[in-house]
Amino acid sequence: MSNTATVTTSTTRSLLPLLTLGLLFATTASAQGGTCPRGQLDVAYCDRDNDLVADTPTDRKKFINPSTLYFAYTPVEDPAVYGNIWKPFLQHLEKVTGKRVKFFAVQSNSAQVEAMRSGRLHIAGFSTGPTPYAVNLAGAVPFAVMGSDEGKFGYTLQVYTRKDSGINGMKDLKGKRVAHTSPTSNSGHQAPMALFPEAGIIPEKDYKVIFSGSHDNSMLGVVAGDYDAAPVASEVVERMADRKLYDPNQVKVIYESDRFPTTSYNYAHNLNPDLVKKIREAFFTFNFKGTALGKEFEGVSKFVPITYQKDWKVIRSIQKANNVKYTATELK
Repeated sequence: MSNTATVTTSTTRSLLPLLTLGLLFATTASAQGGTCPRGQLDVAYCDRDNDLVADTPTDRKKFINPSTLYFAYTPVEDPAVYGNIWKPFLQHLEKVTGKRVKFFAVQSNSAQVEAMRSGRLHIAGFSTGPTPYAVNLAGAVPFAVMGSDEGKFGYTLQVYTRKDSGINGMKDLKGKRVAHTSPTSNSGHQAPMALFPEAGIIPEKDYKVIFSGSHDNSMLGVVAGDYDAAPVASEVVERMADRKLYDPNQVKVIYESDRFPTTSYNYAHNLNPDLVKKIREAFFTFNFKGTALGKEFEGVSKFVPITYQKDWKVIRSIQKANNVKYTATELK
């Protein structure tokens, strides 16, 4: 096979989730018809109570009550590792709901959103930035985040560089190789685009944005010297340090933002309301202490209730400043 054919095949496979998502949205939209209040939601959904998330269907025949629930955590470097970490919680979820629960490994934000939109995914942890895409394109309903006993939650955007890089402030990034994670990431791209100008540096003008694909890749690239600096989510790099994936003594922080909400936990809008009650009960009664999940997410002890309308307001403002449109073509 020629090199051209190989590249074409590889490119097609990488675009497949996005192409499938676009086709799915177009098909569903044409099938829905009718009008209802929906704000920024896709035509497949309604928002009659103006809470910015998709309403539960008014027709009970459209409720779904699957015998097996599929749960997915936000795309990570090694999904298999997180499948084991989430196991104690998924067992608790099975006990409370009376359903079988399976971990659904996803490789990208677009694939995760597509899976919920198509009905193959019922419960999911969406990263901060992609959460509005999941809400508007897939009918996801955010209801919880991980937090402390006091109900506090969130993370910061931090900019890391090597200690020996010679970079001591944000203005020193001019002309440097700076890794952002992906276009839909809050702390990895959208927040830097909105906040960095106030700190004296304009991404894409003062430095070329290089997309690494993930916070893990950005941080490891900084450590290896592949990038001069990178904006990343504090909670991700803290967990990486705990797993000894890099030496904290080799790097330093030159910028830190105010706190943002962390990964949102969502259920599909069309799940049977009685099942939703059980899902919420499972989240809010889970005890992190002594579990692999509690060890991985050190500093949190429970799931804290949230609403998308209130707790994602700052994220929506950042995305508005970036002229974000919640469409399949912008979800990457």
